[in-house]
Amino acid sequence: MDAIDNPYTPNAGASPEALIGRDDQTTAFRTLLQRLDRGRAEQSMIITGLRGVGKTVLLNRFVRIATEANWEVVEFEASKHDDSHFRQTMFSQLKSALLRLSPRARWTARARSAAEALSAFAVNVDQRGTWSVSWDIPPAEGYADHGDLGMDLTDVLVAIGEAAKENSRGLVVLIDEVQFLAASQLEALIQSIHKTVQRNLPVTFVGAGLPQIAELAGDAKSYAERLFKFPKIDSLQGDDARAALTEPAMSEGALFDDDAVDLAIEITRGYPYFIQELGYQVWTVGVANRITKADVELAREAYEAKLDSSFFRVRLERATPLQTAYMRAMAELGPEPQKAADVARLLGRDSTQLGPTRAELIEMGLLYTPEHGYAAFTVPDFDKFMLRAVPTLEVPPLRRARP
Repeated sequence: MDAIDNPYTPNAGASPEALIGRDDQTTAFRTLLQRLDRGRAEQSMIITGLRGVGKTVLLNRFVRIATEANWEVVEFEASKHDDSHFRQTMFSQLKSALLRLSPRARWTARARSAAEALSAFAVNVDQRGTWSVSWDIPPAEGYADHGDLGMDLTDVLVAIGEAAKENSRGLVVLIDEVQFLAASQLEALIQSIHKTVQRNLPVTFVGAGLPQIAELAGDAKSYAERLFKFPKIDSLQGDDARAALTEPAMSEGALFDDDAVDLAIEITRGYPYFIQELGYQVWTVGVANRITKADVELAREAYEAKLDSSFFRVRLERATPLQTAYMRAMAELGPEPQKAADVARLLGRDSTQLGPTRAELIEMGLLYTPEHGYAAFTVPDFDKFMLRAVPTLEVPPLRRARP
């Protein structure tokens, strides 16, 4: 079938033709904004899930919902940077949001106060010589200038929240890959949102991250579990999985045979990114707007090769030999979460010797800890890929300590 008409979008964060199976999350987000609009408190959200389940796609949908509701949106992807870089990012985004909420020519006292708080927030970084502030508003004194990220960000979000409330508007901060925020940055966000809730301001923070983020948030602030909901999204099941595969094709006048759908769901296990990738490959081999089981079988090799060369391998290439061996040992033990002691035994090491390696893999976003003492892959089917990519388990020799 015509490649130009291919309705599948196997790209990171690309919105599919139809967002299937996420009605609960979009409804919860609309409820959050509507309650804040009415001056009623509601828990913010951090969406959790494995790679490829559509967290970024869901955040992009939230952007559209918020914009349609006349809310201002600050959105970015978290990365492993120090607090100065985080301040710079927040300043730049919040400055733009404030100017959209209230153009300078129409500033009230509250809007100017928010601008001055932003200047103080920025000056705190500028004094360290890390970046230059293109903002000619004099900084507030004694406000957002404490030198503490949490206190400063709290002052800024409260000030912007008051300006937004005055204009019958709201502000939502959307952050993807939340697990890559430093502990101080996550703590600052939680602390500042907590204060806007106490002040009854139309400000909220919604994030998305890997499964460990709920634990990280709880470690950052003990009240995080009361401040946030942590909805988990996973693979699509039943009719939702089938619809995610077949509806894009139907939009282009193509139909799947029932047994072709059954095989496709068996191969992809209902993971949204996998469905998009398999659908894309099937489209390239299908003919006459009818997709058969034989077409799915024919496309399967190209589908697996594409996943191996991009979705999977890009993560393996970041690993050291010992990290690779650790993941290969986990894969050999099976797809379930693996106990650290069992992995160490297979590698011929003690758990304490491999503790740093396991911690590194968690920090890299390749593993997470579903329960104490266990680790699992953050990428679906990564165990199968490891067995294909690293046929033999090879354990690097121990490094001898220097005398």
